[in-house]
Amino acid sequence: MRTYGRNFDANGNPTGWVEVSSDVAGNNDAVYLTTLAQTLKLNLGESPFYANYGLPAFQTIVTQIFPDFYVMKAQAQFMPYFASLVISRVIGTQEPTYNVQAVTHNGSVLEATIPT
Repeated sequence: MRTYGRNFDANGNPTGWVEVSSDVAGNNDAVYLTTLAQTLKLNLGESPFYANYGLPAFQTIVTQIFPDFYVMKAQAQFMPYFASLVISRVIGTQEPTYNVQAVTHNGSVLEATIPT
């Protein structure tokens, strides 16, 4: 299994795409974490394959309400792929930013902070 994730330099500028594949043991944890990160960065309906992936970014800006409901839906969609998955909003940020903590089925903890 494989997916592609956006790659950024130290200043946050996009530098292209990087392929993320299953590891040699066949675990897909990195693939699903990358897909979750891409889902949190998508606009709602932007994906040509999955209409239910993404967050309503435009509506969030207009109403100035964080898209926590859609983040909760994304968490529920990806929860079966991990032993534990917790997504929480970072308080005090101007743009919606979320901490993602996933525990894989082999016990590894994967963490990421994802601005939407």
